[in-house]
Order: sequence, then C-alpha cells, then structure tokens
Amino acid sequence: MSDHTEGFYRHGLSRMLGRSTTEHGRVASPLELLFDLVFAAAFGVLGTQFAHGIAIGEMMPALGAFAFGGAAIIWAWINYSWFASAFDTDDWAFRLMTMLQMAGVIVLAIGLAPMFESLEHGEPIANQVMVAGYIVMRVAMIGQWLRAARSAEHRSTALTYVVCIAIAQVGWVIVAWVPMTLQATLVAAALCWVVELLGPILAERRAANGSTPWHPHHIAERYSLLAIITLGETVIGTIAAAQEVTAEEGWSANSIVVIAAGIAMTFAVWWTYFLLPSAPILEVHRRRAFVWGYGHAVLFLAIVAVGASLHLIGYVFDPEVHLSTVTVVSCLAASVIVYSLALYAIHAWLTREPTKNIGLQLPGVLLPALAIVLAVAGLPLWLCLLVVLAGPVGVVVAYETGGWRGVDAQLRRAVAVGPTVGA
Repeated sequence: MSDHTEGFYRHGLSRMLGRSTTEHGRVASPLELLFDLVFAAAFGVLGTQFAHGIAIGEMMPALGAFAFGGAAIIWAWINYSWFASAFDTDDWAFRLMTMLQMAGVIVLAIGLAPMFESLEHGEPIANQVMVAGYIVMRVAMIGQWLRAARSAEHRSTALTYVVCIAIAQVGWVIVAWVPMTLQATLVAAALCWVVELLGPILAERRAANGSTPWHPHHIAERYSLLAIITLGETVIGTIAAAQEVTAEEGWSANSIVVIAAGIAMTFAVWWTYFLLPSAPILEVHRRRAFVWGYGHAVLFLAIVAVGASLHLIGYVFDPEVHLSTVTVVSCLAASVIVYSLALYAIHAWLTREPTKNIGLQLPGVLLPALAIVLAVAGLPLWLCLLVVLAGPVGVVVAYETGGWRGVDAQLRRAVAVGPTVGA
C-alpha cells in the first residue's frame, strides 16, 4: 500500500534534470494557475492607474509609467514560465520559490501607484517599492537557476542565467536608490533592460541541445492563459465604465452600448488571438520561440491598454472629469491597432509568410483609425466605439467566411517544412 501511495505523492526534493520536450499531455499545473492569479491583480492595478493618469490629463507620464510597470510584470512572468516549462519539479523547494516570486509581484503592484503619481507630478521617479518587488522575484529566479545548475547537462546555461540576472538586479538597485536626474535614470533603466533581454539569448546559446528543454505545447498554453488573464482587464474596464454611465444616466442607450461593445471587444480580441495555433510550429521550429515570446510582451500590454481605454469611457460621463471623446476613442483605437499589428507580426514570424494573410488583419487597423477621424469630426462616442469594435470583429468575420483556409494553409506549410538552422 505504501508503494502505491508513493507513486501518487512526491516527497522531499527532486533533481532538476530538465523535463522531456515531448512529454505527453503536458498542461499548466495548479501551481502555475495559482501563480497567474497575482499577475491578474497586478495587471488590474496597472490598467486602473493608466486610465486615471489619462483622465487627469497626464497622457505621456501615464504612458511611460504604464510601459515601465507593464514590462516588469510581463518579463517576470515570462522568465518564470519558460523556466517552469523546462525544469518544474513541483517539489517543496520549487513551490516555496514560486511563493516568494508571488510575494514579489504583490510588492511590485503596490509600488505601481507611487511610481505613476511621481511621474504625473513631475517629481523624481518613485520606483523604489516597485523595483524592490521586482528584485524579490528575480532573486528567487536566481535560486531556481542555481538548482538547475547542479545538473551537468544544463550547468553552463543555468550559470549564465544566474550571472545575467544578478548583474541586472545590481543595476536596478542603482536605478531605484542612487539619486539621479530623470535622463540619467532612463539611461540606466534602458541598460538594465538590455541586460535582462540579452540574458536568455546568451544563455540559450550555451544549451546542450540548442535550448533548455521547454515544452512547445505547454509554453503555448501558458501564453494563451496570460492572454486570457490580460483580457480580464477589458471586462474590468467595461464594468467600471458601465457603473459610471449608469450612475449618471441610469440604464440608457449609452450604458447598453458600453456593456455590449466591451464584452464584444473582449470576445473579438480573444477570437483573433487564437486564429493561429502556435504550438505545432514551435514544436518543429524551436528557434522561432525567442521572437515569438518577446513579441507577446507588446501584445499583452496592448490588451491591458484596451481594458484601460474601456475604463476611460466612464470618465467621459463623470461630471468632475473633463475628458474628451477624441481622447477616449484615440486611446482605444491605438490600443486595438497596436494589438492587431503585434498579432500579425507574431503570426508572420511563425509562418515565415508575412503577406499571405494581411487581408485578414486590415480591418483591425483601418477601422480603429477611421474611428479616430470620426471622433475628431464630432460624431458621438457610441458610434465611434462601435467603429473601433468593428476592427477586430471584421478580422473574425473575414476569417470565418473563408479566410481560415489561407491561415490553415500557412500553418500546414510551416509545419511541413521541418526544422532548419536558424529557423
């Protein structure tokens, strides 16, 4: 009986030897789903702060803070997810390290508001709390890589990760706590990001088999789950806007349009994201994973920005806030355009056919741009909102009415080619 029980339950520590890249039925673990919860909360704070900054007329400071905070959140998630895909042992040490990283995300989220406020008021960047939370996450990641370094096969790669992460964290300490001018802070932060982004590229080149043993279907699922989490911000933005509209007007045509358009936008963005499955291509062309993975950072930020822009609609009806229709429509349209372009670029990179399905993507760019023109011309908010919505909806309609054949052919050609050097 005891032998049977030991087959179901893990005890003690397991060696991080690397998991199989062809493991059957590999899916997100309960721990990874729990890990994602804190990121959902962090994205919620980020989107709320971004919307508030725009509402008070501090567009550029809010945009800068949004990009800086969002990049930190997404980068921490990316690093953990790729590591877990390759080395997750689900033992007590791995779980405790994950819990420490979750605590770091919470601290980072707490530090977002002071960082936004400092930039909006033209003060020195108050990023100490946010950076402290980020460093907690990254130091925990160093601990994870040190465990992986005990495996002879992955020692060189793991130690390269450790060195690069450690150097970057020293840089972040300098950025956060050494008094500098705004320009010097931005330069120092840019250098830190260069180290952060180059670290995985340098480390993976030293991997025994060309990369760490991440699982293509598992990592594709992890990214799709984060896309769904960021889409939660569009639901939150819709609710926030609808509450403000109904508080001022009751259940009116405006409130109905806001709710309908917000939910339709969420569904349309979700639909377009899953037009092209990534896992079959990543399975064959593992070298395409870097651009695919990094490119998602822009896509995720764009989705959060869509949610924040939907939140802005409520501010239009707030008598204490003077926010124009042009500003709201421009923010929403720009977010949808960036999302559409990022999605197209990711699909083009995976399939190596950058022009084949461009007709499917055009509505996602042209119609939101038209909505900005209509807003400047003085047309009502509800109409402009529907025109922006028509962008991703148009992509869905084009796909479902026959465009799927072209996408399916692209996928088949990409998989049929087989792995090639540098592909």
